[in-house]
Amino acid sequence: MNIPSRYLEKAVEEIGRLPGIGKKTALRLALHILDYDEHNVRALSESLIQLKEKVLRCQSCGNLSDRNLCEICENPHRDKELICVVEDIRDVMAIENTGQYRGIYHVLGGVISPMEGIGPGDLNIVSLLQKAQTGRIKELIFGLGTTMEGETTTFYLYKKLAEFDITLSSIARGIAMGDQLEYADEATLARSIANRVPYEASLKQS
Repeated sequence: MNIPSRYLEKAVEEIGRLPGIGKKTALRLALHILDYDEHNVRALSESLIQLKEKVLRCQSCGNLSDRNLCEICENPHRDKELICVVEDIRDVMAIENTGQYRGIYHVLGGVISPMEGIGPGDLNIVSLLQKAQTGRIKELIFGLGTTMEGETTTFYLYKKLAEFDITLSSIARGIAMGDQLEYADEATLARSIANRVPYEASLKQS
């Protein structure tokens, strides 16, 4: 790609590092930013710096937050005895958009994927087991996607958690095999959570 300015080329290179953005899209975005007035460019730049410097991980669940504890964990009206285990923040947002779930979350930060070199030790699993040991959790919902990696992670967690006196359930098969939660429509996702089944039953369906 013949870019006439080294500054534009550098901007295209950096924007192109973002996932899902190719060189042509990066060039289009860079040119769009170039047409911004200086105030808008500075506002964009400052918002990205603040995003990196000020957004925290909730110390309890791993959700994104502006404080040490996220709004969901701090909410006294949420059921702290019910935890939904999800892959990342996008799944939290998807479930929250349904308006049907009143428990709290545990964000793993990914799924087990040997092909990508991601093992159990790379995920937020230890703190989940520590929560299980407290005896304060009554039900834990496996809310991971139905991809191979998601199913592998769910089964791994099931084996680790089976020794505790906790109801282990899985979202119903309204979520098709191979799907990720963030792409499910709100109505389907709400039904899948409401109609969750014991995890052992979901194994028999597989």
